[in-house]
Amino acid sequence: MRPKQSAFYPTEWVGITAMLKLTKKADYGLMAMKHLAERAPKGACSAKDVAEAYGIPQEALAKILQRLAKAGLLRSQHGINGGYTLARDPNTISAFEVIQAIDGPLFITSCVTVRGECDQTDRCTIREPLRKVNESIEQVLKRIKISHMRE
Repeated sequence: MRPKQSAFYPTEWVGITAMLKLTKKADYGLMAMKHLAERAPKGACSAKDVAEAYGIPQEALAKILQRLAKAGLLRSQHGINGGYTLARDPNTISAFEVIQAIDGPLFITSCVTVRGECDQTDRCTIREPLRKVNESIEQVLKRIKISHMRE
């Protein structure tokens, strides 16, 4: 494979298509976590504040923030000064945790799952290489912290 210049993408690989694409929910969750990390000194932010800052549908973001709170990544505060704050220091929250809290386990293909099987399982020669790719992606996402997204 060789890199190719494109008008739309500075470098794209000829013959390779994207294997991993974050869901909109995961994108929104990461954006919200970054926003909350930046605003931490000012206190809690409402779902409405975050949604307006990024042009995200408020209802969708509210559900995402609830999932993140349920996963222990955010604290939810009720009342006049209520809203959401990070539950931990942004240096300790990884992109992987955020994505997993929103979308569940991350697998690039179904055969990488514990139960994953298909009609080709007995003859498959790529299951192990795909497992290694999945593991590498997971490790990279674990190294990316919310605090890095502020930089």
